[in-house]
Amino acid sequence: MSERKVLNKYYPPGFDPSKIPKLKLPKDRQYVVRLMAPFNMRCKTCGEYIYKGKKFNARKEMVQNEAYLGLPIFRFYIKCTRCLAEITFKTDPENTDYTMEHGATRNFQAEKLLEEEEKRVQKERADEELNNPMKVLENRTKYSKLEMEVLENLQELKDLNQRQAHVDFEAMLLQHRLSQEQRQQQQEEEDERETAALLEEAYHRRLLEDSDSEDEAPPSRPRAAARPKPTAILEEAPKAKRKAEAVGSRAQLAGLVAPKKAKVEASWDSKQVQMPTAGAPENRKADNHASQTPGASSLSQLGTYGDSEDSDS
Repeated sequence: MSERKVLNKYYPPGFDPSKIPKLKLPKDRQYVVRLMAPFNMRCKTCGEYIYKGKKFNARKEMVQNEAYLGLPIFRFYIKCTRCLAEITFKTDPENTDYTMEHGATRNFQAEKLLEEEEKRVQKERADEELNNPMKVLENRTKYSKLEMEVLENLQELKDLNQRQAHVDFEAMLLQHRLSQEQRQQQQEEEDERETAALLEEAYHRRLLEDSDSEDEAPPSRPRAAARPKPTAILEEAPKAKRKAEAVGSRAQLAGLVAPKKAKVEASWDSKQVQMPTAGAPENRKADNHASQTPGASSLSQLGTYGDSEDSDS
């Protein structure tokens, strides 16, 4: 088991490598190798896109009668992933790249085509200058003019840079920073003013709501009526009686005093002379009542006497 891991095998002293038989294999023999697509391509048969880096089991062979500086050129055969059409490409050691042969078209090779075109133009120009000396002179004058234009443009750029060299970039940055701080401070002040205005508005709204709630509040309950005293009816009864008597006397006087005034005055003297009759007790009571009420008016006395006269008649 340990022998298979040995890198250097043992060769006996009488070993002769020339005696080893050589295999006669064809030079254009093919090998199966595992590779990745070296560029983006599109199949000509079905139009399937094959992207760079896609892995294939390809066949490899050496191209006959082609070489670059002694380096062999190899050809690879792959199959389309969709239609199984055969696609071939080979190595290009001159440009360190690969070239497409048939079965597909290479995509995104604009840069390569441009480089090839530039090389072709340069080669044609070199061949033309080699055979035509006047063309060489024309090209030299053309190159000198281009060089002078480039120098003039470079001088203009230098002058422009010198003008900008006098600009104090530190001062500009400081001014920009100050302007940013001022804008930020101004923004903060505006925010504070807005918040104060909002708070004031909310405070006024709250005051208005409180005043409206006070106006809409239910009226206060009326105070309970004071209970009358138990003895109030005893005090009110004499008052009501006196008031009724006064109202009755005034009603009697309204109908009796005016038409009988002269008659009462004339009969007063005669009544004083005459003796009391059957209605004497009543007259005495009326007199006593009149004497007991010194504050009674003369009209009430006249009324009482008028009543006595009617009773006598």
